[in-house]
Amino acid sequence: MPGLRSTTAFHTDRDVTGRQLTATEREQLLKPYLPPRPAKQQVQPKAKGLRHQPRIRPALRTFIHHALFSLIHALFSIYIHCRRIYHAIIGRVLAVIYYHHRTPEYIQRDVRAMKGKVPGHLSVILSLDASGGGAGGRKDRLETLVEEACEVAAWSACAGVKVLSIYERTGALKSSLPYLHRRMSKTLTSYYGNSPNKPSLSLRAPHHPSYSPPHSPSSALPTSTDVNSTKPHLAILLLSSTDSRQTLVDLTRTLATMSQDNKLSTRDISTELIDAEITESVMGEPDLLIIFGDRILLDGYPPWQVRLTEIYGVQDHGGGVSYSVFLRGLMRYAGAEMRFGR
Repeated sequence: MPGLRSTTAFHTDRDVTGRQLTATEREQLLKPYLPPRPAKQQVQPKAKGLRHQPRIRPALRTFIHHALFSLIHALFSIYIHCRRIYHAIIGRVLAVIYYHHRTPEYIQRDVRAMKGKVPGHLSVILSLDASGGGAGGRKDRLETLVEEACEVAAWSACAGVKVLSIYERTGALKSSLPYLHRRMSKTLTSYYGNSPNKPSLSLRAPHHPSYSPPHSPSSALPTSTDVNSTKPHLAILLLSSTDSRQTLVDLTRTLATMSQDNKLSTRDISTELIDAEITESVMGEPDLLIIFGDRILLDGYPPWQVRLTEIYGVQDHGGGVSYSVFLRGLMRYAGAEMRFGR
């Protein structure tokens, strides 16, 4: 423990006589109270000739990694190519075996093999081809889209489907309902001719008036058989991305406003109410959804309506709208077991 003189010197840096202490004297004064200095460890310097820099092992490790990556990539590429070739062969064979030849009797024969289990509401997803540019290219793409919609409508009418909903993301099919109705009627005429069993058509789109022109009267007098028979009818609904999530947003905003204005109680808002409102404004749930593409891509399809829908798509299919895909979708629906969560 330092004495009185040492303590005074610590605080004032002066000795008893009042002389200013030098730096060496202050160090000597503090030296007895400092901890011992640890001994320095002498490091033996390595000889420059013995220093080793690893070169072979990192290069070998990199080579193994690249070799494994290339092997996995090659095996996966072979698998993808084999899978595409297999699906292409199956698609060609089915396209040859099952072809409608624009004959309703052939389509009805294919449907009879399903024991009459045909979806009452069928939905399909079509896409406007994005290839090509300019006004002429868009016109050609729109014409192809209209032809695909007409073919699907004709197949559905021949198969006995009552409601057909066609989804196209941009809404190009909604631009002219009368023109689309004329094209579909012309396609049905190419299938049925002047047969009295030719189905009638009606077009509808959300937030658009329904289009169903009156039928032209026949020149011949109707017989008793024609009076008693019911003519088949196909109701077609056109959908786009504006009828998708935006509908849910608008319905949510409307229900919230009515609840804040005390026009609707929060207890009354239920799944049944939402389902009824969406069914009235857009559509109900389809029984089967067919995707004519190489992968399952809903592309903005209304999400609420596909809760219990059977979705069918052909893997690696690049042939566009095809009757074989349409028929295989109906077969899948006929063989599916509907448990509905049970």
